Amino acid sequence: MLEAMLKNAQAAQKEWALSHTQVRNDALEQMIHLVRRDQDKILSANRRDLDAASELPKALANRLALSPEGLSKLLQGLKVVIDQPDPLGTGMGQRTLPNGLSIEAIRVPLGTIGLIFESRPGVAIEAVALALKAGNAMILRSGHEAKGTVAAIVACWQEALTKTGFRADLVQQILDPDRKYVDALLHLRGLDLLIPRGGPALIQKVVAEATVPVIETGVGNCHVYVDRQADLDMAVNIVINAKVSNPAVCNAAETVLVHQDIAEQLLPELAKALSAQGVQLHADSRALSLIPGAVLATNEDFAKEYLSLDLAVRVVANIDEAIAHIEQYGTKHSETIVTNDYSQGERFLKMVDAAAVYINASTRFTDGYQFGFGGEVGISTQKLHARGPMGLEALTTWKWVGRGHGQIRS
Repeated sequence: MLEAMLKNAQAAQKEWALSHTQVRNDALEQMIHLVRRDQDKILSANRRDLDAASELPKALANRLALSPEGLSKLLQGLKVVIDQPDPLGTGMGQRTLPNGLSIEAIRVPLGTIGLIFESRPGVAIEAVALALKAGNAMILRSGHEAKGTVAAIVACWQEALTKTGFRADLVQQILDPDRKYVDALLHLRGLDLLIPRGGPALIQKVVAEATVPVIETGVGNCHVYVDRQADLDMAVNIVINAKVSNPAVCNAAETVLVHQDIAEQLLPELAKALSAQGVQLHADSRALSLIPGAVLATNEDFAKEYLSLDLAVRVVANIDEAIAHIEQYGTKHSETIVTNDYSQGERFLKMVDAAAVYINASTRFTDGYQFGFGGEVGISTQKLHARGPMGLEALTTWKWVGRGHGQIRS
């Protein structure tokens, strides 16, 4: 089955890659119209998925749920993608050799992309929009809990493509819930790229077992380090936002590191503010006495991506100890320092190895929509090809083009 899907996707993508920017934008415009038309159908499918997945953990149920407001935001993202410059055909590094041969690297589509994701059906809108604008085809495998919602969204994509004069095979969904199809996708020879979006177990399985190219995404054990020179009110606001605004996402903070010189002043106020939001604190021995209601943190707590209203807290001696902690426990996703000391902030930016590093800002900004991409296919935590929120350019590669007039190599 997957071989046939891939063959059809590749044939459709070859035609699609030659299309003009306006044609691809027209397909996205059609998608906006069709989702608005079928909003009730999509939301009804989502309610059925939610009813069937009543035993899901709260964090996954929150990811699964779609609302009219959520759909509206996804469509706003589509408009941003439409307005973005077309990356295809843009050049870099043009040069003319001494023999007159002109060479240039130009952006071209990756080809056919597989996307395995779990319970967030909105991915089928934002990720597909970016992949299509960048000239690619997509094969989707959602978690079984989101299958109905994703099917309703894919039906809109396929209608949008056919109305634009292209093949519906550009966007396909693996509907069979059998896990053997996930395993088959990991080894689907000819697939240009496979992207997993989900929990640690899914991502680790794909990275460990796939024999096709993979981009590792998404696990987020993110930290906020509050330096000795921090504005404490700012620190409290940043921690609250990074933890509470949406605890079930990969850019939420999971650990706060506090400089020892301000711990007695900051931690009681921070704990009070977090407690009011229902956050359970897991504190190291130095922080525990300053935080009423906290529990003693273990090494496992500092390594955990909670995705819930839980937060680990540790008191550190200095910025170097904070950076060492992040190096030991972080997942190279998003890290931030709160400080009014310019040199310490710049040191943090340079020394911390992560896809996104901030001074005096919430980790929650690591997001394709927030970065102005209109959405994201995933947040890459690796270093090769793509890093951070993956927008249009991350879904292309380079082709070197040479233009000559009879040159031969001596």
